[in-house]
This record gives sequence, structure tokens and C-alpha cells, in this order.
Amino acid sequence: MMYSRRNFIKTGVTGIAATGVSGNVFASELFGTKSKPVRPIHVFTKCLQFLNYQEIAELLAIHGFDGADLTVRPGGQVLPENVATDLPKAVKALRDAGVNSYMITTSINNPDDKLTRSILKTMAELGIRYYRMGYLDYNNSKTISENLEAHKSTFEKLEKVNREFGVHGGYQNHSGRRVGGPVWDLYTLLKDRDPEFIGVQYDIRHATVEGAISWPIGMKLLAPWIKTTDIKDFIWEKNEKGTWKIKNVPLGEGMVDFKAYFELYKSLDIEAPVSIHYEYDLGGAEHGHLDPKMSREEIFSCLKKDLQFLKKQFQQFNL
Repeated sequence: MMYSRRNFIKTGVTGIAATGVSGNVFASELFGTKSKPVRPIHVFTKCLQFLNYQEIAELLAIHGFDGADLTVRPGGQVLPENVATDLPKAVKALRDAGVNSYMITTSINNPDDKLTRSILKTMAELGIRYYRMGYLDYNNSKTISENLEAHKSTFEKLEKVNREFGVHGGYQNHSGRRVGGPVWDLYTLLKDRDPEFIGVQYDIRHATVEGAISWPIGMKLLAPWIKTTDIKDFIWEKNEKGTWKIKNVPLGEGMVDFKAYFELYKSLDIEAPVSIHYEYDLGGAEHGHLDPKMSREEIFSCLKKDLQFLKKQFQQFNL
């Protein structure tokens, strides 16, 4: 039984699931068997909290994504305390549908937490190589140098446990006043660490927020440790009080200079899984709401549009 992309969008994922067509048959009919891509494109699944594992898998397969950047953290698709049972279920659903998960998002920032080892053990057994780490804060009662010295031990210990399980932890350069916002601070924490096991999940949107013109310097500095990337776009706009605020927008509609980014990306020979973050208005889905006010068809259309933009960039720059 064949399904067109148009019928899938019209019906919604649950309609496909209700037919009884298994995910692997469904995906193989549409796309055939996929080999592992060099830069697999994922959906960061925070925006798909309202779907179950099978629905997520079939949605990604029908639209041509390579994988799901699953949320394995409190409030995510997979709760850390249930990782040993639920992550295998999620990954099986993905693989049955012809897609995969080469990266997951966690809140791991404590190498001594018992759940850290459980998550790393499970992902390693499933063949998932990369995870995004949790954030670290600056203690305002200490100097910046004192903070970084304190955090060095966390990175050193996480590198050690990552090496034990053969996985890589990437710290996102999230804009703001946490560790990673300035970008250069991550170099201080990583310069003595092995990039095979710990590094950066580089986010060009956040890098542009903090360094609209200077971001290429930070990207070059961190290049050896960039093993995964995030992608999204934004603009600055004034609110009703006249205060400038960040507004997230679809890819290509904002201030991120994707031409400059992908030129540098290519010159640095970055081969890394990519996670598209959908953080603009999706009726609450962008915040992980279970009952988004936007229709499924509209949400799925947004996912497809950003995927098409990214694939066009890859094609244009021969990536």
C-alpha cells in the first residue's frame, strides 16, 4: 500500500499508524534503505512531544529526515530514569521506519550522577555516538577565571566516562550568561581535552546572537571539537515596551548569514550530525507542549520547509 507525501500531510501521522502498515515497510516503499549519511539531518524532537515514538519515526521517514535528536532528559521523550527500557523502544521505532538517531539531547553535566552512566551505557549499546550535554552556570561570587578552573574538572571527568563508553559529549554554545555563551570560554575548558570524546555542539544561531560579526573567530577556535551542530535562525525586534528581544524564525528568514556559515563550515571540513531546532511559533509545540494550538499539518509543513532549506544549502555548497 503506497502513500504520497501529500496524503501523509493531509491524513496526519496517526492516520498512517492506524492503517497497520509497519514503519519499515512504509519507509522502504517510499525511500528504500538508507546508508549512513556523512552529515545526517535530525529533528530536535522537543517540538514533537505530542507524538509517540512510532508517529515521530513515520513523520521523519515520510519527509526525508535522517534521524531524530531525541530528548533524553527530564520532561523529554525519554525520561532519564527509564532510559534502559524506553530509549531502545524509541530507537527501534525509528529504525523500523528507515530512519535513525545518531545524536540525543540530555541534561548530563555531572559525571558522578548515577543516571549519567545509565544514559551513556544505553546509548552506546544502541550505537548512538553523540549526546548534547546539560548546561553549566557561572557563580557570580567568583571571578570568571575561578569559574572556569572549577568547571575544568567536570569536563575532564566527563571525557573519562565518555571514553569508557565510546561516546562523545558536546556542549552547546547557548547564548546568554551561562558557560558557553561567549564561545571562547569553551576553548578554555576543552583545549586539553580529547575531541573524540568531548567537545562542542556548535549552534550558529546562538553564535550570531553573541557575535554578529566576530562569530567566525570563535568557530575557527573551536573547530577541532565541533562534532555535532544545531541550526536555527532569528531576528531582533522591539517589543511593546521598546525593548529589543530575540524572535526565532524559520531558516533563511532571519539574521544568520548562512552563506558565510557554510563557506566556513566547508573550509573547516566539518562532518557532523546536524539537529534542526524548531523554536519559532508552532502553537506551543516549540516549547514541548503536548496539546499545541497549531494543527499537525501546519507543524509538519514547517518541519519540511526548514529541511528543504538546509538540504538546498548542502547542495549549494556541495556538502
